Amino acid sequence: MYTALDRQWMSEALAEAQKALYLANPNPRVGCVIVKDGQVIGRGFTQQVGGPHAEIQALANAKAIGKDPTGSTIYVTLEPCCHTGRTPPCVDALIAAKPAKVIAAMDDPNPLVAGNGLEKLKVAGIEVQCGLMASEAQALNRGFISRMTRGLPWVRLKIAASLDGKTALPNGESQWITGSLARADGHHWRAQACAILTGVGTVKEDDPILNVRDVQTQRQPWRIIVDSKLETPLTAKILNDVDQSGVIIVCANVDSLDSQQKAKAFEARGIEVIAMANNFGKVDLPKLFAYLAKELEMNEIHVESGFKLNGSMLREGCVDELLLYYAPFFIGEGIGMANVPNLNSLNSRQDWKVIDQCLIGDDFRLRLIKR
Repeated sequence: MYTALDRQWMSEALAEAQKALYLANPNPRVGCVIVKDGQVIGRGFTQQVGGPHAEIQALANAKAIGKDPTGSTIYVTLEPCCHTGRTPPCVDALIAAKPAKVIAAMDDPNPLVAGNGLEKLKVAGIEVQCGLMASEAQALNRGFISRMTRGLPWVRLKIAASLDGKTALPNGESQWITGSLARADGHHWRAQACAILTGVGTVKEDDPILNVRDVQTQRQPWRIIVDSKLETPLTAKILNDVDQSGVIIVCANVDSLDSQQKAKAFEARGIEVIAMANNFGKVDLPKLFAYLAKELEMNEIHVESGFKLNGSMLREGCVDELLLYYAPFFIGEGIGMANVPNLNSLNSRQDWKVIDQCLIGDDFRLRLIKR
């Protein structure tokens, strides 16, 4: 069905989509190339939200260099949109460009599109194919697919540990377990998330900033603190630069006078406070992630938290991906990776599948998803 040249051009479209990795949220990361007479005459990728989508960028690129897309083949990593959102439908612009064929890597899981974009192209007399290198396109957009199909963001839990699975010394010292290259790699994963989430324990013990510094990005992710009792110090570094990226504190409730006063102090700094309690007086984590997807359109959440919150998230089934960095030394007695209950039987274990493994400097990185 597809030729070697088709795969070559779609690979180039996927390379364009990679350029939107830190940029496109909450939109999907999409790339597009326009090919005519064996040459690329236009290329583009999705811009920041409200800006042009990949197809519009590619058509503009072709026009800027004096190329006519009539009769071309357009390779795009996601089905073109057919609805009016923050921008007009891309499918209308493609029809107006009069290509001979459009090849999409995957269907758009957005219910407002869901095959209708491809159908509209067919009705206009354009040949359509879909499914070329779909798995690669899907891997770029796990968060968008998750939000559209499950109503939940894709949640990635990052942990740095010693070979024996310890994340800190008994006194809490943890800086730095991994080397500088692994820490920079962690910023790559921060940069592509819609938000970076942590717990109040980490804020109080480490006082992190939790922004993106080691890679270049035009967009800083939101920062979210899970803080049942509103114990976050007003002097915490994570509360700085609210104008560059929003900060949300999620507590259990604001019923008491003390908690109401604390909430007002945070809100006076431009920090949003949300109350979301479960039956145990803690933050309702599943409800929180559903809220982030539905109300704030967040595709991907990157979690850097401590022993207790890591355990809560794993126990409550909130984690989709594990991003683990192992440093080449042993700690012995220390703080573990997650506060999870002991197993009475191996049959009750939670299994994970390794999807990627590599060396980052001297540290070993593993990525796993649920089986």
